[in-house]
Amino acid sequence: MNYSAELVELIEEFKEIDDKMERLEMVFELADEVNLLPSDQWTDSTRVHGCQSEAHVKIGLVNSNVNFQAGADSKLVQGLMGILTMAIHGCDANIVLELTPNFASEMGILNSLSPSRSNGFRNMFDKVMNEIRTQLEAQL
Repeated sequence: MNYSAELVELIEEFKEIDDKMERLEMVFELADEVNLLPSDQWTDSTRVHGCQSEAHVKIGLVNSNVNFQAGADSKLVQGLMGILTMAIHGCDANIVLELTPNFASEMGILNSLSPSRSNGFRNMFDKVMNEIRTQLEAQL
């Protein structure tokens, strides 16, 4: 898989952490990486369905590059959004669409989360990929 340099570095950082709680602390710290979607812009169309928390994402394409904004009422979920931000924001949409949620497994994040949080991350990932795909198709 062709990851961005930023994502490769993040995966390596997470791989160096053996302790589940330390991994979760790092996820919390990544909440600051989110390009915040203000709560007054949260709508049903931005909502991540199947997420335990109130979570919203908005995708835009600027010259084929992904503009990713997100927000959540949970710092943990916002940290997961921070990881996704680092993985896709500013990257070419066609390259982003090659990503799978396996990068989160490589980081060891998914097995550090409760099953419902892990499922929420996958729902968020799927929503983002579907939005990117829809916007690319609309440009054709």
